[in-house]
Amino acid sequence: MGLKDIIPAWSVVRQIRGRDRFALGEAARSQQQANLRPRTAEADHVAKSICPYCAVGCGQNVYVKDGEVTQIEGDPDSPISRGRLCPKGAASRNYVQSPIREYRVKYRKPFSTEWEDLDLETAVDMISDRMIKTREETWEDTQQTGNGDTLKLHRTLGFAHLGGATLDNEENYLMKKFYTAMGAIQVENQARI
Repeated sequence: MGLKDIIPAWSVVRQIRGRDRFALGEAARSQQQANLRPRTAEADHVAKSICPYCAVGCGQNVYVKDGEVTQIEGDPDSPISRGRLCPKGAASRNYVQSPIREYRVKYRKPFSTEWEDLDLETAVDMISDRMIKTREETWEDTQQTGNGDTLKLHRTLGFAHLGGATLDNEENYLMKKFYTAMGAIQVENQARI
C-alpha cells in the first residue's frame, strides 16, 4: 500500500474532494469507524437502576448480555440526571465486574504483613467488640473547668464515623442517631467534605 493509496483515504482529502465540505458526515467517517457497533446494541436486556456513588441518585440504564453487564449509561428518562452521568457514575460497571473487586472481608492482624479472609459475621463481631471496648476506655462523663465548675460531657473521643454518600437520608439519619447514642461527637459524612 503506497502513498497514492493512503492520501485519498485521509479525511481532509475526502472533505475537499467530496460533497461534505464541513466534514459532518461521510468525510469524517473512516473504514474502521464504519464497522463499529455500540456495546448497547448487543444487550439481551436493559435494567433501570440508580447510580450508587453519591446521594444525587442519577438514573442509569444497565445493559446486560448473557448475565454480564456490558455497559452502563445515563437514563434519559430520569428526571434527576436526564441521561447524564459523572465520570464516577459512568465507570460504575467496574463495581460489578472489576477484576480486582474484593468479595470477602479482608483483615490484617496488628504487625502482620498478610491479609486474611474473614466471614462477615466474624468481622461485624470484631468491630462491635472493639467499639464497646474503646467506648468504655475513652468515656468522658464530666470535665472540670478553670473556675471549678463541672461540665457534663457524656462523650467519647475514642472513635469517629465518616459516612459515605451512597447512603440515603434514612440510613444516614439512623447512623447519626446510633453514633450519637454511643457518645461519638465526630460524626461526618463524605458528601459534606
